[in-house]
Amino acid sequence: MKVVAIIQARMGSSRLPGKVLKDLAGEPMLSRVIHRVQRASTVDQVIVATTTEVMDHAIAALGEREGWSVFRGSQDDVLDRYYHAALAHQAEVVVRITSDCPLIDPDVIDQVVGRFLAEGKWDYASNVLPIRTFPRGLDIEVMTFAALHRAWQEDQDSAWREHVTPYLYRHPEWFTCGSVTNTEDLSESRWTVDTPEDYEFAQRIYDHFGHDHFSWREVLALLKQHPEWQTINRHIEQKVL
Repeated sequence: MKVVAIIQARMGSSRLPGKVLKDLAGEPMLSRVIHRVQRASTVDQVIVATTTEVMDHAIAALGEREGWSVFRGSQDDVLDRYYHAALAHQAEVVVRITSDCPLIDPDVIDQVVGRFLAEGKWDYASNVLPIRTFPRGLDIEVMTFAALHRAWQEDQDSAWREHVTPYLYRHPEWFTCGSVTNTEDLSESRWTVDTPEDYEFAQRIYDHFGHDHFSWREVLALLKQHPEWQTINRHIEQKVL
C-alpha cells in the first residue's frame, strides 16, 4: 500500500495571511511541517497541495527550490485538489495534514497510519473524531484512495468539499471509520497556527529548541516548565464547519 501524505497549503489565510511561509527558527513554517512529516516511517511520499492562484506562486517556488513534490489545484474545492494530487502520485492510502500545524509529530502520524493499516478494513480514520484527545495541531486523517474517490464523485456540498473529509465521517453507514485516541485528554491544548497569537506560541516553542527534531512529548514537558505560554492563545476560538 503506497501511503502518500498530502499537506494542503495556501497563502490566503483570513486571520493570518501568508502564515505558511512565516519564519520559525530560521525556516518557513511549511518547511518545518514537511520536515516533520517526512520523518514518519509509515509515509512513503509527501506532497504539497497548493492552489493555482497567483499568491501561491511563492509556495510553488519554495517547493521547486527545496525539491518537494508540489501539486497545484483548486483554491476552494480542496477535495478536488486532494483527489487529483493523490491520483497523480498513485496513492493507495492518503494522509491529510494541514500546513498550519508546525508541531505535527511523526510518531503520532505513525500511530494513526499504523493502526489504520493494521485494521485493514477501515475506509477512514483520525485522531480527532469522534472525540479529540490530542492537542489541536496534531491532527491526522487517513483514508483509502477508494474512499477519497467516492467522496470526490458524490459530495455535492461545497462547504464539505472545502474541508475534504466530512462526506466520509458524516456517512458512517457507507464508510467504516476508525478512531485513535491518546491515553490522556489534551484536547484543550492549542498547537495550531491560525492567528498572530498562535504564531507567537509556535515561535516560543521553536525559539527554545532551535530546530524541528523535537517530539510532541518534549513540547508537553516544556509547557510544564512554562505554563504561561499556553495562555498566549488559549482564548482563540477555532473555526467550525
